[in-house]
Amino acid sequence: MTDPVGRPMMAFSDRAAAIRYPTRPHHIVATLLFVASLALFWPGYAEYDTLRQYEQAVAGRFDDWHPPVMARLWQALLPLGHGTGPLLTLQLAGYWLGLALIADALAVRGRPRAGWAILAVGLLPPLLGWQGVVLKDAQLVGAGLAATGLIARYRLRDLSVPPAVATVAGVLLGYALLVRANAVFALAPLIVALLPLRQRMTQIGAMLGIVGGVLALSAPINHRLLGATATDVTSTQPRYDLAGIAARTAGVSIADLPPATGVRLRAARCVTPYFWDPLGDSPACTAAITALDNRSAGTLYRQLATEALRHPVAYLAHRLAHLNMTWRWLVPARLPGAEPPTGSEPNNEGIATPGRAAAWWQRWAGVLIRTPLGWPFAWIVAALLLLGVAYRTPESVVRRLALGLLSSALALEASFAAISIATDLRYHLWPMLATALAAVLLVDRLPSRRTTILVTGIALVVGAPALLARITFADPPPDYDRLLHWRPPVALLPR
Repeated sequence: MTDPVGRPMMAFSDRAAAIRYPTRPHHIVATLLFVASLALFWPGYAEYDTLRQYEQAVAGRFDDWHPPVMARLWQALLPLGHGTGPLLTLQLAGYWLGLALIADALAVRGRPRAGWAILAVGLLPPLLGWQGVVLKDAQLVGAGLAATGLIARYRLRDLSVPPAVATVAGVLLGYALLVRANAVFALAPLIVALLPLRQRMTQIGAMLGIVGGVLALSAPINHRLLGATATDVTSTQPRYDLAGIAARTAGVSIADLPPATGVRLRAARCVTPYFWDPLGDSPACTAAITALDNRSAGTLYRQLATEALRHPVAYLAHRLAHLNMTWRWLVPARLPGAEPPTGSEPNNEGIATPGRAAAWWQRWAGVLIRTPLGWPFAWIVAALLLLGVAYRTPESVVRRLALGLLSSALALEASFAAISIATDLRYHLWPMLATALAAVLLVDRLPSRRTTILVTGIALVVGAPALLARITFADPPPDYDRLLHWRPPVALLPR
């Protein structure tokens, strides 16, 4: 509905709801939660990656192994205070701002309970616990959620987005796209859903354009605009995959490596679906594929495509074993890389560890992460089920936002099938959050008996093997050096 000059107008029910909520209670509570979260986690947990980026920000010398846009931002914030505090403030502010704006917009639409549920999502210990860690993953969540909230605040009210707001959201999305190499797979579907595009082919074209543009421009931006030195980070994926193929073939030269390379890789346990690290940190493993070191990323990817076509079973076994690990389906109960830290990495930078209350929260988050709340495959199943709900829901701005969030979650998870070299849970924070938000947007009543039976049946079919694996599989070694050569139960490697 529009006014006489063509501007969108709020429906009467929306206006009435706005009158009933003049004090914006969701904003007030979200502000209090932001202050409480900041006090709880101050000055923010620092992991190994955090310290490397902080060193670059202080020294003013940058490389592209970690996102230079984050280190550059950190450098700009140094006058406000050294350490992790400034970035922690930004990522928590974006987190709670985005949730507050979505919650308030739902309240204006006459769904105040859904608004409170949105804020409750933000309090989930696994999500909030990782948001207290200063990392690129938390930066992506903070910037992406703030941008989504800014646009959704108007879209959910059937209002046009003011140019100034659209500009701020665009800057936040630009930062989010650069702060993680694979963020484009998550954000492209969401950006398209937030844009006023109606035709399906136009939406697909815009999505492909965003993905192609980001992939083409990210390197020039990182190196020329942000001044980062190029490293071999872009070659880690094809080296990992080529080693995975070599380890699963016998007496065959892979990518011009000696035919005995596969035997050497298996003997030293260089290829593990858990992560690529042995190939970079173990001398015997590094030596086995040293011939790949001087090849460009483009050359390595061309060789990977060739070898994947020549040895599809080996390639698929390698990727499926890794996908199982990163989705945490048939894995041991205490698979590392899931719980948020309870202490900062030891350092000489003067970066402290948050207090005892934060450590308690992180331990509680660690307990919940060992339940389906910390299983990415469970969130994927939930997202697929919600996708079915969305397609049976009448067209509305709420449905459009929910579809955008679900597409964002599933697209990022699908990208791990081909582009992933590690299995940390923090890589799945955005899909988990997006799925939870979509559930609140779509589910405004108790499910029917038929739906309940269907969901329960799917949960048993997918969840029972996961539970059995967690009961029967031995825990992996607790220290990094032994983890480098740990062979998971579902490695799909020849003996």
